[in-house]
Amino acid sequence: MKLHIHLFAGLVDLFGTSVLHIDIQQETISIEQLKEQIAAAYPTASEPLQTCFFAKNQAYAGSQEIVTEADELALIPPVSGGQPANYEITYETIDAASVAAKVNHPNHGASLAFIGTTREMTYGQRTVLLEYEAYTPMALKTMESIGQEIDAKWPGTLCAITHRLGKVAIAEASVVIAVSSPHRADCYEASRYAIERLKQIVPIWKKEIWEDGSEWKGSQTGPWNPLEIPATE
Repeated sequence: MKLHIHLFAGLVDLFGTSVLHIDIQQETISIEQLKEQIAAAYPTASEPLQTCFFAKNQAYAGSQEIVTEADELALIPPVSGGQPANYEITYETIDAASVAAKVNHPNHGASLAFIGTTREMTYGQRTVLLEYEAYTPMALKTMESIGQEIDAKWPGTLCAITHRLGKVAIAEASVVIAVSSPHRADCYEASRYAIERLKQIVPIWKKEIWEDGSEWKGSQTGPWNPLEIPATE
């Protein structure tokens, strides 16, 4: 069978293509075995593959999960939702007030809007701009799942997320997360949970572009595992 694996961010540079075509002798293969075959065929990719996860039909797949030729596959490097109205991917400037308006509720006494912007200076290095790309259908699904997790942890809490793709200049917003709830304590906790979870599971990648080079940024908070269940406070 022939498998077609979508690639993103730094993996496109590494493999020299956005879709990797792999011929497999058997009719089914596990994710673990598929990774091993790719590593054998592309030795220079062996180390980066160790930190990547596969997505099968737009959901993260465990190492023992079986795939076939009929499955939609993507190889997801470490990350830095029709479309539900509260979850949006856009190439346009984000209007924070519009995102916040999505979570307005007459019975909610607290609302927060987190705005992530492009920072110019990081540890003495000057960033010129950021560039984002995404596995858009899966990104939207995982953003929606964050909202569902928030509702389960803090019942009744509402969440809306808009993330920008493409080039984002200094001081412009790349992501806006709005949260509202009856009480402020839940609102604070849910807002922080949303951005941390977004960085953990949503397949969006950031390229930092400097005056003298650029680099795709993956997980910067330790080993990346999108299948890990967040600890409950």
